[in-house]
Amino acid sequence: MDITESTAGDIRVAALNGRLDTATAPAVETRLLEMLAGGDRVVADLAAVTYVSSAGLRVLLKAAKMARISGGGFALASPQAAVREVLEISGFDKILEIHGSRDEAAGSFG
Repeated sequence: MDITESTAGDIRVAALNGRLDTATAPAVETRLLEMLAGGDRVVADLAAVTYVSSAGLRVLLKAAKMARISGGGFALASPQAAVREVLEISGFDKILEIHGSRDEAAGSFG
């Protein structure tokens, strides 16, 4: 799993690339929580994520909780169809902010 970080104005973007599974979840969790710790607004771009496991779902949920605690924001952008299906089947689409693009996700922070 590669994570490419960038900024769009005052929004931090973490573009994830690869599989978000048991092997990669710890590193992704560490990086996302570091990005969110200061109350920043973070978009996790999932366009290049090909698979997400329950360990990956846990990381996304933990990031969303950290955003609420720290006063920041967390949103997902551009999940591929297979990843979106996992998010929907698991009910995470009701818990997490999921948007079709980075711009939509960034705009959701108001």
